Amino acid sequence: MLLKLMNAKKTIEIGVFTGYSLLTTALALPKDGKITAIDIEKSNFEIGLPFIQRAGVENKINFIESAALPVLDKMIQEVKEDDLFDFAFVDADKSNYVEYHERLLKLVRVGGAIAYDNTLWGGSVAVPVDPSHAERFIEGRNYAVKFNDFLAADPRIEISQVCIADGLTICRRII
Repeated sequence: MLLKLMNAKKTIEIGVFTGYSLLTTALALPKDGKITAIDIEKSNFEIGLPFIQRAGVENKINFIESAALPVLDKMIQEVKEDDLFDFAFVDADKSNYVEYHERLLKLVRVGGAIAYDNTLWGGSVAVPVDPSHAERFIEGRNYAVKFNDFLAADPRIEISQVCIADGLTICRRII
């Protein structure tokens, strides 16, 4: 719905995994819409590929198997104003969310949106650290807290926290 309200035609997704959000995005875009999808592991994407093909939207997707930061850096060097994205969705390694954000602000048009998944980290960002949780969970929670603080202080965006599932933060680029 968000993509349709925005009239988005060009999107980028960092962290595709099995392609559920990728399929949802492809279905929401118009026939001439395009998605650049970046993930480090193509075999995960291939799990969802039959569903994408069955939905008839495979032609909208340009899948790039790579770590995202080098691809984004290359895109920044080559980008023209007409090439900017309308929307970005990020669901990749949480430790790099700040790095993705900095690059995406150069690749998403003013008025466009960037959505970050898992920003509530199971609700743990709103309470003190629970030492009984696994170290990996606590590390993820701490990355989410740091990233949420970073976004809240960023004057280049307006943000909205969607408090469903594991949290989704939507940023609208204003500068």
